[in-house]
Amino acid sequence: MYERTESEYYRAKVKAARRMTRGWVKPKDLPSNREIRDEIQVFARLYEGDRRLENLREMRIEALRMMRLLRAFRPKLIGSTLTDHVRRGSDIDLHVFSDGLEAVTALLDQEGTCYDVERKQVRKQGEERVFTHIHVADRFPFELTVYAESLAHFVFKSSVTGKPIERASIAELEQLLAREYPGVSLDEALIEAERQVDRFQIYQVLLLPLERVKQSRKYHPEGDALYHSLQVFDLATRELPYDEEFLLAALLHDVGKAIDPRDHVAAGLEALADFITPRTYWLIEHHMEGHALFEGTLGHRARRRLAENESFDDLVLLARCDRQGRAVGVEAPELEDALDYVRELARTCG
Repeated sequence: MYERTESEYYRAKVKAARRMTRGWVKPKDLPSNREIRDEIQVFARLYEGDRRLENLREMRIEALRMMRLLRAFRPKLIGSTLTDHVRRGSDIDLHVFSDGLEAVTALLDQEGTCYDVERKQVRKQGEERVFTHIHVADRFPFELTVYAESLAHFVFKSSVTGKPIERASIAELEQLLAREYPGVSLDEALIEAERQVDRFQIYQVLLLPLERVKQSRKYHPEGDALYHSLQVFDLATRELPYDEEFLLAALLHDVGKAIDPRDHVAAGLEALADFITPRTYWLIEHHMEGHALFEGTLGHRARRRLAENESFDDLVLLARCDRQGRAVGVEAPELEDALDYVRELARTCG
């Protein structure tokens, strides 16, 4: 569960029991959900150290920012961000109350927020119920669960403890922040949070138009530039799966084609300049010279100049992925999956 290969407590317990005993285990002999949650926290403290506490503070401030935005829907903060049980990859969980989903999504649309709506069917106490979740992709991921307005004062119970869920209104979260972080100016922290730009939303905005960029069949028989970019990214993950800078260069190297096809490299770098590292910038800046290197048309001086950079071998690898990412009909990841992969890599490796 810490590695998030399993998300349901019961399934995780059964899977672990089968591995340990090679047979059937009585339900009463399985650990409780609370015991598992506490052990997950031991892992989080062991592997994440002080960074976990820094994330907790930032997540609580982000939660307050979102709750103020959604004030009309009487939001309540629940879950690990409130109870101090966050770990790597944790969501910020909010309950919001509205008799119409469209009212909530309209506000998110107005703010330019990226989100997906999920309707999840769950069987509880012998009854089938459908829960509506809004998954917001932001600096920290949010899960908004939408309930009817009449349930704003309903007491929900925890599947972990069986007791009423701890939850905080805007005012209660403000009091918590003032108590837990007395040295932090709440107004300044919120202003800083609002200034924070989620770079992955910028990447998405720049990548989506590539689907409409049709390329020369001679050089790109695979089709549009987004499909090509996702193929290149997929090949890059097989080569250097934990190198975020290299993977971003593979994914973003052609974003300029939707801005200025006459000089897509310069156009792309201008759009990305504030959202990528110098190494990613360099790889994108010189990826066309990488092609020339493969084709044998790159001059000796230019090659020597490139070879002086410590990322020269990675440039050659990027050019190889770029050339191979032109296959017709092969499977490539969805854009959202590619961005989620790099986002999780960034969270994991800091």
